[in-house]
Amino acid sequence: MKRFYSDVSVGQGNTVLLDGKPIKTPARATLVLPTRALAEAIAEEWRGLGEEILPAAMPLTKFANTAIDRVVGREGEVVDQIMAYTNDLVCYRAAAPAELAARQHAQWDPLLDWAAGRYAPLTTGTGIAHIKQSNEALAAYRAAVAAYDAFALTALHTAATATGSLVLALALAEGRLDAQEAFALSRLDETFQSEKWGADAEAERRAGTVLAELQAATRFMELART
Repeated sequence: MKRFYSDVSVGQGNTVLLDGKPIKTPARATLVLPTRALAEAIAEEWRGLGEEILPAAMPLTKFANTAIDRVVGREGEVVDQIMAYTNDLVCYRAAAPAELAARQHAQWDPLLDWAAGRYAPLTTGTGIAHIKQSNEALAAYRAAVAAYDAFALTALHTAATATGSLVLALALAEGRLDAQEAFALSRLDETFQSEKWGADAEAERRAGTVLAELQAATRFMELART
């Protein structure tokens, strides 16, 4: 789509205006943001476009559209989706090789210790068999996730999906980790394999895309925090 506006500003109620008219979401709702900081950042995305409107260049706008059109009023459904990641990457440990198992222990255990103190302990195990978490732990993590508003849930869902881990996603939301740290922790196994056998160019390209999405989700959470 060709750029159709000249001026971008932030209006009353944390709306973003194009030539004085508020931006609409794909579902035709007015794009109303929870904070002035997020509204200013989204306005900057629209200012920074050239002659074409490129959705890929506006990740914050995309997250905001998703929050308003697909999460508001459906928060319970999104919480359920996020809770699927209590089947958490960091709970599944390698039995071998010993070097990988030691790396997982050294880098994932401090994070699980933090999560245990902040929410509830999670059970770990080796192999691929499903690890059942206690009802008490599941209730504690559900309460933590459900406390977030629609905007934070949108980004939390992306973070959990990108990392395969609710613990990593919550650590991002709580400021325990930054995006680069969470990404690196989510890829311990892949990094170990690439060190042994060499990097795959296509896998590296996909990883770069995931990191960029995780960075955008983290920034969105920070800017949307009221």
